[in-house]
Formats: sequence, C-alpha cells, structure tokens
Amino acid sequence: MGTLDWTLIRSYLAVAEAGSLSAAARATGISQPTLGRHIQAIEAALQVQLFTRTAQGQALTEAGNAMLPAARAMQVAAAELALTAKGRTDGIEGTVRITASRVVSHVILPPILARLRDEEPGIQIDLVPSDTTENLLFGEADIALRMYRPTQADLVARQIGQLPLGLFAARSYLDRKGRPTRAEDLMQHDFVGQDRMDQIIRVMRGLGMEVGRSFFPVRCDDPLTYVELVRAGCGLGGILRALGDLDPLLERIDVIPDLPSLPVWLTAAPRLRQSPRLRRVWDALGAAFAA
Repeated sequence: MGTLDWTLIRSYLAVAEAGSLSAAARATGISQPTLGRHIQAIEAALQVQLFTRTAQGQALTEAGNAMLPAARAMQVAAAELALTAKGRTDGIEGTVRITASRVVSHVILPPILARLRDEEPGIQIDLVPSDTTENLLFGEADIALRMYRPTQADLVARQIGQLPLGLFAARSYLDRKGRPTRAEDLMQHDFVGQDRMDQIIRVMRGLGMEVGRSFFPVRCDDPLTYVELVRAGCGLGGILRALGDLDPLLERIDVIPDLPSLPVWLTAAPRLRQSPRLRRVWDALGAAFAA
C-alpha cells in the first residue's frame, strides 16, 4: 500500500460524519461523484470496505469505524500545520477572517472595521456573521467575537467588554398600549419571545416575572428578525442598547434598572497570535470595545 492522499482521508471523514454522500457534498462543496470516487480509491488502497449503502445513506463498516480515530488525528495534525504556517507569516498585509454573531456583525463591527481598514489598508477582512460556533483550531476563522467564555483549553481568550441590553418597544406600540411607568406594569403588555430558546424566559424569571413560553404571543429565535418584530409593534423586547438607542422607531423603557449585559470575548487559536497581521486586528478589536 502506498502513501495515502490526505484528500481521500478528508473525503472519508466528511462522509463518515455526514452519513451520506449528498450531505457530505453540501458540507464540503465537493460533488457527490467526486466523493464517491475518493471513497472507492481509499477502499482500494486499504483493501477494506469502509461503508455499506443503506436506505439512509452510507453506514460505516467495522473497519471504517476503526479508522476514525486515526483519521481524526490526521485532521487535527493537518489543521495544526496550516495554523503554524499561518501564524509564522511575516508582514501585516493579507486577510483576516473574523466571525461574530449576526447582531454584533450587523450593529457593532462595521464602523470598527471601517476604521481599521482606513488605518491598515493592506489588511483585508472576511466577516462571517454566524450564531453557530466556528472551529478556530481547524482554521474556520482566525478571530471570533463571542458572547460567552470559550471552553476549549487550546484557545486564547480575553474578555474585552460588555454590551448592555435594554427593554425596548416601538413608539407606535407604546402610543397604542400606553407606556409602563413601573416594573409591575410590564405584565400587562405583550412581549416578543423566543421559539426554541429560553434565555428571555430565564432572564424574566430572574427578575421576578414568572412566565412560560405561552406568555409570548409572538416568538422568534433569529436575533435580527426579533428586532424587526419589536420595531413593527409586536410587543416589548430585550435589544442591545447599541442598536435600540439609535433607532428612531424604538423607545427604551427604563423601569428595570438591573437588566443583564452580554459579555464579549475575543478568541483565537494561540498560534495565530504570532502573526503581526492577526495581532494588529486582535488589538484593534480589543481597543474598540474597551473604548
């Protein structure tokens, strides 16, 4: 058996994790026929059958399952090689890939990135608005802004600020329903809630308002759509003050003085801190939030 091409192993991993050629094709951008040929090639090289075809897709054989730990170790090693090389690049010109939540990407980052581009025209930015967790150790992003402390021990992380929340409603809603003047008045108003998530319920219960999912007549988990529902007059809602205070259609309701703030954590793979370009972006984001 000759040396295995890493491309074949990567395709094997993609199919093993996705469970079918079609799902693996969507995840990787590699066509189904190409993935199929890769699987046939690696099976021929190893002289073992890795998958059996089922009604649901591709199921790992005993041999295919036994290969997984070694293949995943190769995946980690390949990612570490790429990160080490990227972290050692000299000079400040080049691309930095940043991921942040959709709301932070929409509201907070554009002016920060505009200033950074003005100061460092040689740096290009790929901004990935996402409410899922990108894997920094596998190079899916260089730097992440997250609203929680990362749990992976291999990451460099620093809390760089807090984003205060406010309780907002559309001015049109308040003109129609009246403006609450006490915390007790809030229970007489409509609230926009969440569908499958429960952060709002937990916050309201922590403030002494015993509510459940049915308390909210309109529910949505997408944060940007949530804001639009509040703007349209569907009810009261918790919104970042950096967004709500600048919106002429919204009015902040200051009857709860101790609303929580969202922590902002700056996160990166440790080897990327060795790059002058990435350090420059890291420092710029930290300074912007500190200010």
